[in-house]
Amino acid sequence: MSDPTRPISSDPSLEQQLTEGEKKALEMVEAAETGGRKLFGWQAWLVTAIAVSWCLFQMYAAQVGTMVPTTLRAIHLAFAFALGFLVFPFPFKRKVGKPETKVPWYDWILAALATVSALYFFINYAGIANNGGIRPDVPLDLWAGSALVVLLLVAAWRTIGIAMPIISIAFILFAFMGAKGLIKSIQTPFHGGYTWPQLMGQLATNTEGIFGTAIGVSAQIVFLFVLFGAVFDKLGAGDWFMRIAQGLLGSFRGGAAKASIVSSALNGIISGSAVSNVVTGGNITIGTMIRTGYSREKAGAIEVASSSNGQLMPPVMGAAAFIMAQNLNIEYRSLILAAAIPAFLCYAGLLVVSHIEALKLGLRGLPRSELPRLRKTLVEGWYYLLPLGYLIGVLTANPDANPERIALNTILMMMVMMIVQEVFWGSRDGRGFGKAAADGLRKLIEAFEAGARSMIGIAIATAAAGIIVGIVTITGLGFGLADVVQGVANLFSNQFVRILVVLMMGQLIALVLGMGLPTTANYILMSALIVPIIARIAGLDTGNPAQMLPVHMFVFYFGIMADSTPPVALAAFAAAAISGGDPVKTGVQAFQYELRTALLAYMMFFNPQLLLIANNRLGGLPLGEAIPMVIFAFIGLVAFSAATLMYFHRRTNIVQFLMLLVAAFILIIPTHILYNLAALGLMAVVYAWQRAGSRNEPPGRLPQAA
Repeated sequence: MSDPTRPISSDPSLEQQLTEGEKKALEMVEAAETGGRKLFGWQAWLVTAIAVSWCLFQMYAAQVGTMVPTTLRAIHLAFAFALGFLVFPFPFKRKVGKPETKVPWYDWILAALATVSALYFFINYAGIANNGGIRPDVPLDLWAGSALVVLLLVAAWRTIGIAMPIISIAFILFAFMGAKGLIKSIQTPFHGGYTWPQLMGQLATNTEGIFGTAIGVSAQIVFLFVLFGAVFDKLGAGDWFMRIAQGLLGSFRGGAAKASIVSSALNGIISGSAVSNVVTGGNITIGTMIRTGYSREKAGAIEVASSSNGQLMPPVMGAAAFIMAQNLNIEYRSLILAAAIPAFLCYAGLLVVSHIEALKLGLRGLPRSELPRLRKTLVEGWYYLLPLGYLIGVLTANPDANPERIALNTILMMMVMMIVQEVFWGSRDGRGFGKAAADGLRKLIEAFEAGARSMIGIAIATAAAGIIVGIVTITGLGFGLADVVQGVANLFSNQFVRILVVLMMGQLIALVLGMGLPTTANYILMSALIVPIIARIAGLDTGNPAQMLPVHMFVFYFGIMADSTPPVALAAFAAAAISGGDPVKTGVQAFQYELRTALLAYMMFFNPQLLLIANNRLGGLPLGEAIPMVIFAFIGLVAFSAATLMYFHRRTNIVQFLMLLVAAFILIIPTHILYNLAALGLMAVVYAWQRAGSRNEPPGRLPQAA
């Protein structure tokens, strides 16, 4: 297999700028997701050893399959603590271009205390549970629980930002309010208040607290799929996907953008990180888009939108898929099958967006001479499809498949492939068997370390989310919020309007929370706070996953949109670092492109058949019967994209804009074929109107590709 070729700009200054931008973007990713420290010597070796040990432990746990859940969760969190404090500096000490090169003394202490606090509950969990939780007369238990909560909040601040600790502290203070609580001066109608030992017992020893379902899914399933993605990418598959997309679509109008979108969709199968997807693919695609005529902001925005949507792609779905399946008490297989059609529609809609932008700018595709040869690229990397085909094929075809065991088998398969691939390359480049095998082992260790580092934030986020979920459970806050929202909804007499108002409130909360929270943590909070409220207002049966899945998908989609929502939008800042564009303008443009994701979320809620739901059960709609729904939904996305971009065959006027918008909204709920035909009729009228208006205009000149 030959090395991938990178398109080089004919503009030396742009090439230099992109190179510097890529370095800055990579530093942003390392600081935000894998730790900003660049350690050397024995400290670097220690971090690598801890990371590899974590991977081996998780693989062992999946192999034996009988580990006590609380044991697995506590050890999982202990590893995350140890790595988190060693590789993530305090946010105020992070400096782009000047990373820390050693671990300061106080972080050794914090890492040790946090790790010991997690392991304390692994060792003493049974005894504490038999005593009815943490008791005031056992000071060591109380100190350990207090240290666990405090150090978890500190770790969350360092790994996923300040939003989660602030929200968690607000919930903790709320739990203390009341006549029986620590803060007796403030009363609340929801509960009587809790003391410090009572709350620490709930958070540290109850399975609805820190060691609850969320971190359980992280420890049992998510880690293995993240590790699968890291090994698969190190094997070279991500780069191969990129070249396949370039060879397939690069020569079409706006082909650089379309190749970026398809490669992000393929990478989304194995990766759940919007920011790392931007950097992985964007270091090639953004520069190519700029060369072919896209502005720096538009090129960055397309990469942001396509990379963010990678979290919608089964089977990983940014780790939230596993937690969603657990929340709904359904087979993981059922969830990824249901999520496949909306993910396809989301990317199909983004391809439409890129095509409309190419029409507006009068762009051509790249010359074939600059693109990878599709057949040659397919032959070079066909074997990358073996592990991916095994993983997806077994998961979807076998209802009794164990996801973690299948992921483990796939990782073992790729470990062998890593060594074999390097030995094969070594026989062609003269390295020899021993050197090539050693290189393969080195790459495997790098993949393990990358996978473990990527899991730090997920493990910490799911544990910290357990604080909020645990407090919501014991205080009854969820019911109180439901009553408040119910009061707002009751201001409207029409049931459809009530539901719409609640959905819009949930949408706003998801976007706001998502500005400061990772997608997985955002979904956990939304599923605990907002999903029950929407279900209550809409009159859904919370015990029926077929009725609840559209609600969970709704809040999940808006949580993903938050990755490209200014002013935070870390993915937009990473893309702007590569493109040299303005990060805020890039974020605003990406949010405009992401509006079709919002429409799709409403489509899924009001038309569950897009999730293959029928007859009040998951998978009740055969795929063949879903095709007409998919077609009309896609047409609705076309109309909506044309309306939001103010361009169809040509630039739209206000009347044409409204006609396209009405057509899109009609197709949100395709209740009757006559309504669908009416929507198609509106689009046809707009197209004919614009065609007639353009006959008297001279055709614009299309810029030639550089």
